Amino acid sequence: MQVLHVYKTYFPDPPGGLQEAIRQFCMATEKLGVANTIFTLSPSPDPKELIRPEAKVVRGRSFMVPASCDLGGPADARLFASLAKRADVLHYQFPWPFADLLHLLVRPEVPAVLTYHSDIIRQRWLGAIYAPLMWRMLRSVQVIVATSPNYAQSSPVLSHPSIRDKVRVIPLGIDEQTYPAEGDESILQKLELEDGQPYFLFIGVLRYYKGLHTLIEAATRIKAKIVIAGSGPERERLVKQAQELGAVNVVFAGQVSNREKVSLLKKCAALVLPSHLRSEAFGMVLVEAAMFGRPLISCEMGSGTTFVNAHEETGFAVPPESPQALAQAMQFLLEEGLANKMGLAARQRYERLFSGNALGQAYAALYKDVLSHG
Repeated sequence: MQVLHVYKTYFPDPPGGLQEAIRQFCMATEKLGVANTIFTLSPSPDPKELIRPEAKVVRGRSFMVPASCDLGGPADARLFASLAKRADVLHYQFPWPFADLLHLLVRPEVPAVLTYHSDIIRQRWLGAIYAPLMWRMLRSVQVIVATSPNYAQSSPVLSHPSIRDKVRVIPLGIDEQTYPAEGDESILQKLELEDGQPYFLFIGVLRYYKGLHTLIEAATRIKAKIVIAGSGPERERLVKQAQELGAVNVVFAGQVSNREKVSLLKKCAALVLPSHLRSEAFGMVLVEAAMFGRPLISCEMGSGTTFVNAHEETGFAVPPESPQALAQAMQFLLEEGLANKMGLAARQRYERLFSGNALGQAYAALYKDVLSHG
């Protein structure tokens, strides 16, 4: 079975959660007889085709990126059309308005599924302009996949009567064999993290919706280091906030390698994801931490983060933008000896719901289903 995945960017261009999700889709289903190709755009698509372990990547040119939406040209539409003719199933990642336009212009004759990652949150005026195209796209595909039951129920789009009957839930997942078996513990010395000294960890792009301003404010109430790993547009503002608050226990690690990330995850007291807006629709980093048996702290905002992190089972879900509640959850994990118990529960939940095997079986079955029904 040939599956064509469609999303605006992909490796080796700057990584993000959705690119990793696509990589995991491909790795998990390849073992079950699915041949994967990825159509994407790049500002520098040279070479045009890349052969990666998970899939063949075919790249058009991204000419502009208004409101984080990569746009291509007529040549990209022709490239997409030729790839779609060779596919058995199309798999779109939402949101990417240019993909919606391609689908409706080209009108591929093969069945299509769409994984719905997030509502349009920040660009509301653009969302209003985009709405007619979005609804045509959602009504045209055979199946819409929500990544958690929480998001399926709370999204005003996914719960709309016109499409809710075609919505299925398949959680995102990670095949742990795609991660380095060994970490790089030199990162621990570099960040002056002493052996046995507890620290809390955030990993991700430093974006507006990640709630890191709340984590830094909470840091002043915690007697443990807080490592913020990643880069992004909010870094300068966050560094300034930490300096102004005197949060000397906050360590900005910058971008870390996969092996460094593994070491940081294995040794942390807990993974903290303080995102306060529904732009954080799932939180793949929570799955990463659960895979390594670490407890989780996140915020309850009706998105998939609380599906990954079951409150008082795998960790704690606290109110968003509450430094006091966040600090209390962190301190509770330190003082009450719950870290190991909750970390074990997180690992068990990962194996049951978010493993590579669970992901592969679910998507392979979905592809076969839509293919058999035309």
